[in-house]
Amino acid sequence: MDLRQLPALNTLKAFEAAARHESFSRAADELFVTHGAVSHQIRALEAELGLSLFARDGKRVRLTETGRRYAAQVRAALMELADATRAIRAGDRERRLVVSMLTSFAARWVTPRIGSFIEAHPQWDLELLSTNALTDFARDDVDLAIRFGFGKYPGLHSELLLEEIFFPACSPNFNGGKLPQKPTDLANVPLLRSDDELWRPWFDVAGLNDWPEPKRGVLYQDSSNLLQAAVDGQGVALTRRSLAMPEIAAGRLVRLFDVDGPSPWQYYFVCPPQMLETARVKAFREWLFDEMGCFRQLFEQACTARSAGSAGSANSARAAAGMTAKETTADALRVTP
Repeated sequence: MDLRQLPALNTLKAFEAAARHESFSRAADELFVTHGAVSHQIRALEAELGLSLFARDGKRVRLTETGRRYAAQVRAALMELADATRAIRAGDRERRLVVSMLTSFAARWVTPRIGSFIEAHPQWDLELLSTNALTDFARDDVDLAIRFGFGKYPGLHSELLLEEIFFPACSPNFNGGKLPQKPTDLANVPLLRSDDELWRPWFDVAGLNDWPEPKRGVLYQDSSNLLQAAVDGQGVALTRRSLAMPEIAAGRLVRLFDVDGPSPWQYYFVCPPQMLETARVKAFREWLFDEMGCFRQLFEQACTARSAGSAGSANSARAAAGMTAKETTADALRVTP
């Protein structure tokens, strides 16, 4: 066998992801590359093979019959390679703790806090997988996941971690500092949009029952990019509590109106039942729920202090945004009346 005739591994990985999703954009999100990079690799593979693997209809793509057959063979080969790699790593696997979660949640909630877990448990090598792709525990080398969804995961242990809420927020410098004072003022400002944050449910809670879902303006695919756009003063974002608190605590965002909107999705701690019995998963679960408990408590304190006009609100918000459980407990004692 002449292995020099094989396409590059990265090209095959891009093709397999694009074939599984039948979407170059979703494949790009999974592989942490751009849409253009995936498109380029697919075209290069098609040129090398001398045939079309995808039929293109505007921005939509679908596998050709040849592409479908090839995808099944490539997927089987990549899985066999992954299994072989996993077997080689089995010797040190018990020292590794692999956690999968959304990119936005990893960046804005877990990363500022994870140092306390690493310090307390140096015996384990922690690996954080930031991905918007749903973990397949049967295929992926993952111990546990933090999922943002409905909580129904057959065959898996699933626990509610955080009930998410949505609320509007913007930069304190937005519109020259003249911020909306009541929900109806949103009619005169740009409303930032993303695939995951829909305005309609919040409109209903705010009494704006006849307002339609915004259709104009930039549509952000990632919640972190949506928040950054709000921080940059581009408009008012409907944001999640779990992601916005660091920006609010730092003064880069201001929460508007004190009206909470419902979320169709919540955060869940998910793992195969057998993994819940391992020491490394038990330790991470205990740390995670402790941190989340302090986050909820201090978020409520910050909201109460803000409503009352207390000077303690900034301290509470700052603690909720990024301190560890041990630090936030001490801070709560200082700022609670």
